[in-house]
Amino acid sequence: MQAIIMFAISMAIFGSIGLFSEKTALPSIELVFVRCLCATVLLGAILIFQLVKNTESPAFKVPRREYGLALLCGVFLVTNWVFFFRSIEVMPITVAVSIYHLAPVIVLVLGSFLFKEKVTILGVVFFFVCFFGTLLVGGIHQHTSFTAFLSTGVMWAFLAALFYALTSLTGKGIQALNPLSTTIIQTSLGILLLVPFANWANFTALTFENWVYILITGFIHTGFVFYLFFRSLRQLSAQTIALLVFIDPIVAILLDASVLHYRPDLYQILGIILVFVGISYSPKKEKRMKKQAA
Repeated sequence: MQAIIMFAISMAIFGSIGLFSEKTALPSIELVFVRCLCATVLLGAILIFQLVKNTESPAFKVPRREYGLALLCGVFLVTNWVFFFRSIEVMPITVAVSIYHLAPVIVLVLGSFLFKEKVTILGVVFFFVCFFGTLLVGGIHQHTSFTAFLSTGVMWAFLAALFYALTSLTGKGIQALNPLSTTIIQTSLGILLLVPFANWANFTALTFENWVYILITGFIHTGFVFYLFFRSLRQLSAQTIALLVFIDPIVAILLDASVLHYRPDLYQILGIILVFVGISYSPKKEKRMKKQAA
């Protein structure tokens, strides 16, 4: 029960990051840089404490290959964050989050090509349901051309989902390196990658309120959330995780509607429903359904 509560809290906090990011007044690159910096500091302190207490295995026992995977995964993770926050800059949070959660479907599609995983007819149906829902929630019906539709920021959200999927697929190969160390490697890499691209002038005009939201986004939404996430993840079943993950987009959409007063039209509401239906698909769930039918 404690693991369920921790995971649910982490998902709820994840869901509020879109709202908080808007309050920071920072562009995507600078915001992700701060997230990486704060997370590295907080999670690094936790890891050092654990090492002192001898609760973690020595790092030298981990195969070198996994450090390479952790770095590659870090590139995908940081790129995913930059695209996600860029999408929030140019489109409503509800729309960005709905498209962003295409990631599990993209994982299924890429997995079928990269790992030769079998995709069933039902899986293909759910994919197209999700894809059609994405077009609706993105507002394709509001534009006269597909080019105009893409200019709304849909591509940023889709690229964020794509790199989130690549992060998940790459992370599957990391088995020996503990999740805390993996995340620290990734966020540290993020700092190095983003330093050359950060525009430091964006930090000069920030208010005290902006800095409060920035630090909350960095330490709470990134560092603390990852700590809760990884503390609880390995104690939960895949089915429980699949259910609790929905807390993230639900919180994001509710906050967007209640605080920022975003009002999707009927087509977008239908699109949101279709996206949720699409991402609820699971090959394991399909196998259970076939067994029950048999």
